[in-house]
Amino acid sequence: MEILQIVGVALIATFLALIIKEQKPVFASMLVIFVSIIIFLFLVDQIYEIIHMLERIAITANVNMMYVETILKIIGIAYIAEFGSQITKDAGQGAIASKIEMAGKILILIMAIPILTVIIETVISLIPS
Repeated sequence: MEILQIVGVALIATFLALIIKEQKPVFASMLVIFVSIIIFLFLVDQIYEIIHMLERIAITANVNMMYVETILKIIGIAYIAEFGSQITKDAGQGAIASKIEMAGKILILIMAIPILTVIIETVISLIPS
């Protein structure tokens, strides 16, 4: 039922922003950004639980934790880049939002290189000489 709370807060903020926007557009933008951050902070506990659960599964499955940590970092980069991009788009800064998205993609690629290297080495080792 947490989604009802999140949607409720978001709808109230949306209506307030629409009302405030007519008189003080700057305050309306600040309200939207503030509520976006509050919603994100509300979800931090759930994100922590997901990370903790994935780590337990990896330990049970005897998976190298380096790979799990790398994948979690990649997922984190993707979510943070998306969140930052959406906030900058909401503020009317589409050009900056696209740069955030590009930076996120490049950082994800950099983080994925060790995993890609292991996959390529494994495939090469399976090919008979």
